[in-house]
Amino acid sequence: MKTCRRALIGMIALLAPCAVCAQSPADSYPVRPVRIVVGLAPGGATDIQARLFAQKLSENIGRSFVVENRTGAGGTIAYAQVAKAPPDGYTLLAVASGFSISPAIYSKLTYDPIRDLAPISLVVQAPLLMLAHPSLPVKSVKQLLAMARARPGVLDFGSAGHGTSTGMALEMFRTLANLKVTHVPYKGTGQALIETISGQVHAIFGNPLSSLQHVKSGRLRGLGVTTAQRSKVFPDLPTVAESGVPGYETSTWFAMLAPAGTPAPIINKVNAELVKTLKSRDVLDRLAPDGGEPVGSTPEQFRDHLAREIARWRKVVKDAGIKTR
Repeated sequence: MKTCRRALIGMIALLAPCAVCAQSPADSYPVRPVRIVVGLAPGGATDIQARLFAQKLSENIGRSFVVENRTGAGGTIAYAQVAKAPPDGYTLLAVASGFSISPAIYSKLTYDPIRDLAPISLVVQAPLLMLAHPSLPVKSVKQLLAMARARPGVLDFGSAGHGTSTGMALEMFRTLANLKVTHVPYKGTGQALIETISGQVHAIFGNPLSSLQHVKSGRLRGLGVTTAQRSKVFPDLPTVAESGVPGYETSTWFAMLAPAGTPAPIINKVNAELVKTLKSRDVLDRLAPDGGEPVGSTPEQFRDHLAREIARWRKVVKDAGIKTR
């Protein structure tokens, strides 16, 4: 009997480690607060969306997801820091479309956006809006194109700065339409909008999150959207492509990544929670007025999207003759 008991105890001892090994890292994740790093200033579109999803993740999972802003060098300082963070799921990165522009603009990045960061999900997409000051005698993209071609070099377009999503949207537009317009870069979206509203520049490509209120008030006029298809939120605005610039397509988007090497079960758990959050009525109601359309991609789909975006912006930089930094 004693021999059998010892044999049974020995079998339990052998099997116990296997049971521990069988547990997924995601089973208990997270056991402490998770940081969501944003490489841009508080109050911007990326920060607003990061805080929205951090709140919902905290509510759904029962652990704190805290947004931390680390600004500088167009977000690349934050991207590099997260790329070097421990791949344990406790440091995540929230990014916008500018993340895919950085590799085309900066020639000496200290991280590789594909190799050093693990995609979690492309969460939300939205069109940019082509906007004009009401004093400009145009009411459509077609009329603006006609004016720009009749008076080359006269029209001024503001942007949030060189290498930003709005600045690159303009460069793509200028190159594909073969236009001579003046690019006036500002230090941020807020300043660019103020200058356009005051009439210091004629037009701008704007993020709906920060510019739609000015369209509703009549201080800016919407001319078109930058996506391949018309927006459900702005169905009366034609796309730039259908207005005379075939092949034109860009959007602003929000996504999340983690340091490369983060265990797949943790990546998949965060992905599943983000997808679930996008089905919440309160989240959809927050996104819709600003043109945000839920995506909730898989990690693999986001990786493919990111690769296409990086290739797109490298071509725009080359075709527009933009100097890298």
